[in-house]
Amino acid sequence: MPRDAADEDRLQRFAAIWSRAVYPATTTSMTRAEFEDYLVPLAARLSEALRAQPFDAGPAAGIGAALVDAHCTDPEALPLILSVIDAYLVLYCPPGDGLSAEESRSRCTRLQHHVAAGFARALRERTRSEQEAITRAALGARAEVEQALHASEARFRAVFEGAAVGIGIADIDGQVLEVNDALTRMFGGMEHLASGSRTTDWGHPEDSPEVWGLYRELVRGERDHYSIEKPYARGDGSVLWTTLTVSLLRDADGTPKYQIALMEDITERRRLHERLRYEARHDALTGLPNRTMFFEHLDRALAGGPDGAGGDRVGLCYLDIDGFKAVNDSLGHAVGDELLVAVAERLRACATAPGELVARLGGDEFVGLVTGATASADVTALARRMLRALADPVHLEGRELSVRASIGVVGGKTGTAGSRGAAEVLRSADITMYRAKAAGGNRYELADAACDARAIARHSLTNCLPAALDNGEFFIEYQPLVRLGDGVVRGAEALVRWLHPVHGVLGPDQFIPLAESTGLIVPLGRWVLQEAARQARAWKHAEGAGPDAGPLRVNVNLSPAQLCYPGLVTETVEVLADAGLDPAALCLEVTENALIGADEDALRPLRQLADLGVDIALDDFGTGYSNLSYLRRLPVSTLKLDRSFTRGMQCSPADPVDVKIVEGIVSLAHTLDLSVTVEGVETGSQAECLRVLGCDTAQGWYYARPGPPERLHTLSLVDAAS
Repeated sequence: MPRDAADEDRLQRFAAIWSRAVYPATTTSMTRAEFEDYLVPLAARLSEALRAQPFDAGPAAGIGAALVDAHCTDPEALPLILSVIDAYLVLYCPPGDGLSAEESRSRCTRLQHHVAAGFARALRERTRSEQEAITRAALGARAEVEQALHASEARFRAVFEGAAVGIGIADIDGQVLEVNDALTRMFGGMEHLASGSRTTDWGHPEDSPEVWGLYRELVRGERDHYSIEKPYARGDGSVLWTTLTVSLLRDADGTPKYQIALMEDITERRRLHERLRYEARHDALTGLPNRTMFFEHLDRALAGGPDGAGGDRVGLCYLDIDGFKAVNDSLGHAVGDELLVAVAERLRACATAPGELVARLGGDEFVGLVTGATASADVTALARRMLRALADPVHLEGRELSVRASIGVVGGKTGTAGSRGAAEVLRSADITMYRAKAAGGNRYELADAACDARAIARHSLTNCLPAALDNGEFFIEYQPLVRLGDGVVRGAEALVRWLHPVHGVLGPDQFIPLAESTGLIVPLGRWVLQEAARQARAWKHAEGAGPDAGPLRVNVNLSPAQLCYPGLVTETVEVLADAGLDPAALCLEVTENALIGADEDALRPLRQLADLGVDIALDDFGTGYSNLSYLRRLPVSTLKLDRSFTRGMQCSPADPVDVKIVEGIVSLAHTLDLSVTVEGVETGSQAECLRVLGCDTAQGWYYARPGPPERLHTLSLVDAAS
């Protein structure tokens, strides 16, 4: 996009500030004005990258390289470069109204990282080139020394004294003979150490045994060179990190004579690397270890010790704040972030023993890790400490916020990590945490393999549901509805089944809740209604219409989720029309719990269907503890009495209390012009008692179990109750 005059002016001002800060730390041959002009296009590239959609910080690496090309190679140059970008880029090159201040700062920070990375990479390449040139010159000088008695001393001296990297020469016994000015500056003026010192005096506590092993191999003549990263102690107590390359110089006979060391100062690069590594392994908001660092610790712990008992030495607490979404929704994300910081501080204080770690996985999810021989027992103690730490309210900006949390524990007396991998352990803890939430929250639960297996099976079934409907894996069985007055089948309830390719036939209680939670209940319910309507039409054509018969009615269950579906009425009418079925031949069953407290808007679809002639049945009547007078305002024509009221009638004599309850319900229903259907009829005595009490229809195993449509009129009339 072309820049206007205002943009050009802001870029020029930013470049001027940048030039004033960085120019004193450069070794460029450009004048100050030329250097400022050199920075203008670099500033423009930064501004374009800051505004780019989508954002890509990658081009900023080229800016770092361009600054190295301009000889901004002094150790102080990089901090100055980054500080100007950090302080002035967003101010003078604003990204526009499309980005928040937080996003602008985040982009600016990422641009700094890439500038630094490009700067470090270019500086490393520049230094490597210098090193190679020096090494070639040194090796050439060595050959000439060996062959021509120091004929090239003048050339080597020029390279030695003018090199940008540090050079030191020692004899084969380790006596330091000479160091150049660059090496002295790197150490902050340590001539006293260089003069007459020995290479073994230049050690550091962080040196690994391998470092001095390589050195001994070199002075013994077993290798000609080696290259490592090595720290040194400066006189002021600070640490100098270098890339050290040591080469062996031999005499004309091949006998080791001298050793020459080349040192590149990589202290700033290493600090930047450590800073980026820290940020990559810690949570930006709370400062706690993040998911990456947590999995590093968990993987190491599960790998086990010498006895291979890693899983038994690991305990895990998976914590989720109860109701945290409500805090964000009501008080805003800023308050939510402050709450997370306060929670993190309390949880951090819970993990103080060796082998304990608390990390933030993301959002309001935290995890506690315990390792060691007693981890399986200590992890429950950590869970209790976490809950106690969150018991007191958090005070934020004059507000008092109560914090509750649910914790899933893997470890303790049950649910040890065993031989499972990190992902499996975390999944088990996550599943267990949701069990703690389901139990009321503000508590911890211990992992249980059987519960994990059930949760995983539910998840597997949930994932298979959409494909199952597309693949035709569902089918319907029908249970007869028998008129008690004459024992004639007057309809059937359609009951959907799932023929799972692995688990076999599954009943609705195993998958209907999953379909409701995923929204698949709407297309599944539509399919059941279509199949049931076609079957009702087929029954009608097969039997014909007798003088007193009337149509067979098919009952279809309607879930609460379907009641909220806007297209319920329209699609039901379309299904009836496509099947050529009279609305009176369809009965929709709705559970009592779904209608308790329903307002007029929720009842309107049922009223519309009832006005069209569709029967509405109140299923599981008596389980919702609703006011019986509430029935007067519901658009229902049938009560389906729950089986719990009639179990006392399975044997003779019938339970008098059950008889009185059912008698009262039947009387009330008939007064309201409602018919009564009874579920779960299992004996002839029960059926006869219900007939005498005036119930209209019944279904249950006494008559028939659910089966294929062609067996609708095949009644067993055999007692099924034990």
